[in-house]
Amino acid sequence: MNHVNRVFTVDGQPFFPLGGQVHNSSGYNLAALDTAWKALEALDANTVEIPVYWGQVEPVEGQFDFSVLDDLLQGAREHGLKLMLLWFGTWKNGQMGYAPSWVKQDPDRFRRVISAGGYPLNVLSSHCRANLEADRRAYSELLKAIKEKDATEKTIIAVQIENEAGIRGSDRDYGPEATATFHSPVPAEMASLAAERPGTLIHAAWQAAGARESGSWPELFGWQAGEFMTAWQIAQYIEELAIAGKVVYDLPMTVNVWLGEQWRRLAGEYPSGGAVAKVLDIYKLAAPHVDLIAPDIYVSSSQAYRHACEAYNRADNPLFVPESGRAGSNAQQMFYALGEYDAIGYFCFGIESMLDPEGNLRPESAPVAASFRAARAAIPLLLAYQGTGRVHAIVQEENAVEQYLDLGDYIGWVRFIGPADRYPGGYLYPRPETPERARGLVIQADDHEFYLVGGPFRVQFKRKPAPDAEMTPAEAARLLSDEMPGMISVEEGRMDDDGTWHPLRERNGDEVSGGVWAEPRAGLVRAVLTH
Repeated sequence: MNHVNRVFTVDGQPFFPLGGQVHNSSGYNLAALDTAWKALEALDANTVEIPVYWGQVEPVEGQFDFSVLDDLLQGAREHGLKLMLLWFGTWKNGQMGYAPSWVKQDPDRFRRVISAGGYPLNVLSSHCRANLEADRRAYSELLKAIKEKDATEKTIIAVQIENEAGIRGSDRDYGPEATATFHSPVPAEMASLAAERPGTLIHAAWQAAGARESGSWPELFGWQAGEFMTAWQIAQYIEELAIAGKVVYDLPMTVNVWLGEQWRRLAGEYPSGGAVAKVLDIYKLAAPHVDLIAPDIYVSSSQAYRHACEAYNRADNPLFVPESGRAGSNAQQMFYALGEYDAIGYFCFGIESMLDPEGNLRPESAPVAASFRAARAAIPLLLAYQGTGRVHAIVQEENAVEQYLDLGDYIGWVRFIGPADRYPGGYLYPRPETPERARGLVIQADDHEFYLVGGPFRVQFKRKPAPDAEMTPAEAARLLSDEMPGMISVEEGRMDDDGTWHPLRERNGDEVSGGVWAEPRAGLVRAVLTH
């Protein structure tokens, strides 16, 4: 049974958002958005992420102008896209760059984070009530504008609260109010959380500090207390925005995360108090009205990539990737997220840069675009089979020549294409000058029906022998040979959202000898084996 929590819906049905996020300031620039629409078309995207800036919509305190939403909604609708808005309010990448000028120019009222050295940082303090109240008011007005402009068409499917919240340059706020909180008793529910989560870094820090039942933040959490307190404080801050926004218009609300701790960096080098993996439990406790917490993943190492996916793919928090790279390893790694970790949506960042000045895909971005088109073709199958163990990621790691899949009655032998190997597409899809590293999905719809997407790779399905089978010598030789089980059909085609299959080309003869092959240009491939 499919147990994936589908946070995003359209017309009451589960929806898998797939697409790109524009550059940070492109929401100001309609010319940049024109380029973004072209890049989204190259991805075959169904959704776009675009920021809305606090300083833009409230240039004068208490005076709001949300006319920018008209342009964003019009553009998304004209291009047949859903829209996810990103609220750049108190935090943008651990700083206050998009706060209004009237906030920036009044540090006595809108207090900054004070560093350990005693100087103010370019970060608004989560311990300052005036900061929270001003941001909450603006966020509520944003949700009111969304409801007024979009409640009927429902182009906007979610809103991200803040962007990579946290403190750049310090583990905590060392101002007087924050320091008083730091040395005050830790809230009882937070102390209980630490004691009740064995195997987590919060629990380990609590144990290392003496496993006290109560005490101040440093008494309970030792040298990591500053980051833990900041996470608790910021999560509660964001929770107040989420509650206020949902009262106005109940949309899914998300939080994104600047990762950092997998490199063993210290809090403050990455935004301290952001929802990195070790404090994810704090966010889930302190911000229950946030629908999901999502990692921004920019890593080339598959080990680090999968570590991030595993950390955020939880029963109480489905994996969603709102930002990833637009070139290089992301072309392969995204299929780990889709196939192994049941990601419910996926985006790459800075999509305008995927195109050259003439509007063509840059060579380094073409593999990512091909992967996104492959994923788009598989969305009906992802919605149907994620969470069932029937979606398998195909990723050709460096120097790999094959991969094996357990497919119920079959073993799937996946073979990759080396420099000297015959390209699997044959004359239908001639070999490119530089074949890309294999990536994609194998999805098992039932015992004998399989879908392949991505490539280039070839799958041979080897039937497992029955436990009590007594085979003739000829049967045993056939089992160990390269011969495939009989195939009823192998077709290239597409699938409607309701799961209806539309064959566009039938393969036969030489096109099915040696296995079922997948190639990005082939789209979705369906293979039905004999029983």
